[in-house]
Amino acid sequence: MAAIPCACDANAVTLADLRPTDEILELRARYRAFMEEHVYPNEGALGREDEEADALMHGLRAHAKEQGLWAPHLPPEAGGSSGSFLVYAYLNEEIGRSIWAQLVFGCQAPDAGNGEILWQFGTDEQRQRWLAPLVAGEVRSFFSMTEPEAPGSDPTTLRTRAVRDGDEWVIDGHKWFSSGAEGAAFGIVMAVTDPDAEAHRRASQIIVPADTPGVEIVRAVPTLGHRGRGWSTHCEVRYTGVRVPVSSTLGEVGDGFRIAQKRLGPGRIHHVMRWLGQMQRAFELMCSYSLEREAFGGPLADKQTIQNWIADSAAEIQACRLLTLDAAHKIDQGDEARVEVSLIKFYAARVLHDVIDRAVQVHGARGLTDETPLGAMYAMARGARIYDGPDEVHRMVVARRILKSFAAGEPWRFS
Repeated sequence: MAAIPCACDANAVTLADLRPTDEILELRARYRAFMEEHVYPNEGALGREDEEADALMHGLRAHAKEQGLWAPHLPPEAGGSSGSFLVYAYLNEEIGRSIWAQLVFGCQAPDAGNGEILWQFGTDEQRQRWLAPLVAGEVRSFFSMTEPEAPGSDPTTLRTRAVRDGDEWVIDGHKWFSSGAEGAAFGIVMAVTDPDAEAHRRASQIIVPADTPGVEIVRAVPTLGHRGRGWSTHCEVRYTGVRVPVSSTLGEVGDGFRIAQKRLGPGRIHHVMRWLGQMQRAFELMCSYSLEREAFGGPLADKQTIQNWIADSAAEIQACRLLTLDAAHKIDQGDEARVEVSLIKFYAARVLHDVIDRAVQVHGARGLTDETPLGAMYAMARGARIYDGPDEVHRMVVARRILKSFAAGEPWRFS
């Protein structure tokens, strides 16, 4: 029988491309050991978010640095320890399991995303002044884009203005959900610098020291009853006559939207990577507890509904893993992978919620208490469908890109 010619894309990613090397597995094991020894036992203390928690976090971060586990999201030349998206995806199957671990290892949002764009677009002076201490964990930062008066899903409608006055920008505007602004050293502010330009060239990103006159942290906006403290806050911020040098512009004037896309794309996949750890931990808790807990004459694990939840969760988690690894590999190869990133963003957010919800249901009322991590995980999972772009926008991006291909007479190729 003659061989059937392969019609597949020669550049398509194969499963072999996504398999972890022995080096990755060894590194992941080191993160797992650190988590088991230092992070999980301290989650309760860290969750109190007080001065003792701050001191404990400081010690854990120092220990992570000593162990060579610091800042795995950035390459060594930027002060990190990896920089590969594929490697980082595998590491986050451990790091992502605890909401505090990203801070322990110096790869927390929003600092990770800010570090990446400072590395890509910052001048030597900006890197020295802001990136070096940020990556070293000496300061924190915030990203100030979302506004109460404009839809966060469409940054072309932002109202915050930066008007040039000689060698300075004068910034006036109102932001909120500037995560981590409380106690941060600086923010990267998205502001309109040319209102008459075309929509995607109207805005610029400007580095603003938090102690600049006119910068007001109005409040930490409570989300689902949680105010947060320091890094875990989501703040309302006002800018009133804030003056900073024009040299504080990140990239070129008018590059704000382009840089935002460069930041939010990797930021979205970073979120999904962490969700892989969250959903796997919830899955393990669900399976273990279903074997332990008895009701109606036998363990919950014998009930068909529970077995269906376990099977569905296993399939969905594995699908999320492979989708995420595929997108990470493509980004490492220089592809922005916009469709892949949007696809995993809305799909993984749903799976994250569903898996944690099933785990809570198996635990009953106990799943809502602080006796397990599930309650806190569930509260954070709901936000996953909103931040860095609501599900509906990402579905629209995926559908439009696919339909554009068909409209051009080319079928969509899965690769």
